[in-house]
Amino acid sequence: MRLVRTEDAVGHVLCHDMTQILTGDDPGAPRFKGPRFRKGHVVTPDDVPVLLSMGKRSLYVFELEPGMVHEDDAAARMAALVAGPGTRTSGAPSEGKINVLADRDGVLLVDSARLAAVNSVDEVMVATRRGGFPVREGDLLAGTRVIPLVIAEERLAAAEAAAGGAPLLSVEPYRLRTAAVIATGSEVASGLIEDRFTPVMVEKLAAYGIETVMRATPGDERADVAAAIGEARAAGVDLVLCTGGMSVDPDDNTPGAIRAAGARVVAYGAPVLPGAMLLVGYLGGPEGREVPVLGVPGCAMYSRATVLDLVLPRIAAGVEIRRADLVALGEGGLCLGCAECAFPHCPFGR
Repeated sequence: MRLVRTEDAVGHVLCHDMTQILTGDDPGAPRFKGPRFRKGHVVTPDDVPVLLSMGKRSLYVFELEPGMVHEDDAAARMAALVAGPGTRTSGAPSEGKINVLADRDGVLLVDSARLAAVNSVDEVMVATRRGGFPVREGDLLAGTRVIPLVIAEERLAAAEAAAGGAPLLSVEPYRLRTAAVIATGSEVASGLIEDRFTPVMVEKLAAYGIETVMRATPGDERADVAAAIGEARAAGVDLVLCTGGMSVDPDDNTPGAIRAAGARVVAYGAPVLPGAMLLVGYLGGPEGREVPVLGVPGCAMYSRATVLDLVLPRIAAGVEIRRADLVALGEGGLCLGCAECAFPHCPFGR
């Protein structure tokens, strides 16, 4: 920081706000008092007469020495590390910050490991929403900036290297279009009780643009449930949900039926309450594509927010669920059972 003549300040960075006072004494002249030039502003030739009219004959400035980058230019480079497919930036930096917004409806994906690596670099920062949740076009996803007014080029280069050459965020659109819901249970198959599970699943799926085109009530027998799953696969649906029969009771055969149908089971059980008995698997489908098949625990019928709500957005977008994804749900995977459910605006899944 040094003191320079105002005429010599062009290209340098202001160290503090510069207040302008307009008295409005002349007819039609505006009245104003406030910062005309903000801290961090790079002085331009057009600014010089304005500054002189404000009585500023000299200014305290930072010098942009070789190898140093102004916060606005640095913010643009940081935003480029963050904004991936399905996102857009807020435009020009504001006070050294650029936001990243959703450019379409879909599920937000965040590469948590690379985000942590970038934020481990001194003097840079990226703050994002939690990944894995639905977003709408225009939603704020992230904000990024550098901490000082000017930053060493080597710091930015380190952040770019930590990002690994790929954007940290993306918004994946919902790709699945059709589903089958297989409601297990002999009491449902025989008509002793009404199937209240399927309507709940139909509504949840519809929120992601997925139409339930097949419904089945095969009972409890493993072979019958497996046959219903096979029929769904043959029908070419994009997703199969098997409801009920997911506990460890001797007559709960849904997990075995899913395996018997030929599914590749990713995990049976998730560190989430409610919803610990979730099963995630994949069936070989037409043209070699894999179709997700879920064993949905009974809590999803009556609890507003369960493990299903944490995995369904990614599944609807065609994002493969790995065991590690389910393991990561443990932190934040405890629903507090609030009297008035505010999900997703609550800690569950966060």
